[in-house]
Amino acid sequence: MADKKQAKRNGRNNQDDDFNPKFRKARKKVCALCNDKNFELDYKNAEQLKKFINEKGKILPRRATGACAKHQRFITTAVKRGRHIAVIPYSQD
Repeated sequence: MADKKQAKRNGRNNQDDDFNPKFRKARKKVCALCNDKNFELDYKNAEQLKKFINEKGKILPRRATGACAKHQRFITTAVKRGRHIAVIPYSQD
């Protein structure tokens, strides 16, 4: 009984001492371009590029797309080329 009161005072309730929900390990994303060898990134394909931009038209970062550094550079180049030839808009209103 005294242990439960002490635990409540310390802000813990019958959990392991190692458990901390803030620092839960997230599963690492696998690069879709590395995983699928047949996947070709094309700057003329707007539907394909929309997966890599958000609703405002900004390019999503690596942590959101799950792409490796090499393929994130390819994604960035393809999105910029698609914007330049007006396949995708620079920004959404």
